[in-house]
Amino acid sequence: MESRSKDKIIVILGPTSSGKSDAAVKLARKYNGEIVSADSRQIYKGMDIGTGKISKAEQELVKHWMIDIANPKANYNVSKFKKEAEKIIKNILKRGKLPIICGGTGFWIKAIVDDVDFPEVKPNAELRRKLDRKNTEELFGILQKLDPERASNIDAKNKVRLVRAIEIAKTLGYVPKIDTKYNIQDTKYHFLQIGIKIEKNKLHQNIKKRLRKRFKQGMIEEVKKLHKSGLSFPKIQSFGLGYFWIPLYLQNKITKDELFEKVYQAEKDYSKRQMTWFQKDKRIKWIKNYKEIEKEIKSFIKR
Repeated sequence: MESRSKDKIIVILGPTSSGKSDAAVKLARKYNGEIVSADSRQIYKGMDIGTGKISKAEQELVKHWMIDIANPKANYNVSKFKKEAEKIIKNILKRGKLPIICGGTGFWIKAIVDDVDFPEVKPNAELRRKLDRKNTEELFGILQKLDPERASNIDAKNKVRLVRAIEIAKTLGYVPKIDTKYNIQDTKYHFLQIGIKIEKNKLHQNIKKRLRKRFKQGMIEEVKKLHKSGLSFPKIQSFGLGYFWIPLYLQNKITKDELFEKVYQAEKDYSKRQMTWFQKDKRIKWIKNYKEIEKEIKSFIKR
């Protein structure tokens, strides 16, 4: 039986463009909460439009944490996220508020929910410089040779994660397996994980609509600005999705029409990978209707 003495934490998750951020803001306003972002790209300053970062106006309505905390030139990983997020969660609880974790980066959410321990492997600057020159296909091939098991479940299009996995494998000889099992009794807090349920066709419509809005807002200009600030095109591309394809457009390697279609497809593929990850966790309650989400949370808080 779950301990009633445990502090409660809400997790709102789902694929890109599912509406999780809007739902989290509504819930935070209703239940005296503060939001801890679990998005591996929204932590970076200057990457606002391409990441679909919540607006400044919405951030003023509800306190958001773990947004705009890192320079995109720096290396940031799940281990750092976990340490910072745990400090913030303790602070939110200490002030009598409800922590609401919101995001689509499943690995980062799991790090908090299951209190995952990560190997203490320091960044290897020399190795990273060598690996940075390689594309994702080459990096994936290297990881397959070093640790086939880790290669079988990594995001093969995410250059940052591939480099980190290779770095760990070269140091330890393997990448420690993250246990997919869980035990509520062993966790620090009592979590309620709610997934935003949305039909695939509707999700794809949302992705396209949101993408058109981002292009109008200046997503291409944002990448130009990042490049002008000193980020190389390969570094920008390492963040994936639109950040991968826009540099190719700016270098006249694809047309603007091709750019939109490439980014649209990348977003759809990403949403599929997100759902593949989330569906492994049977604790997640998938709910379509916002009022039903409120009902579930109200019951959870009263326990």
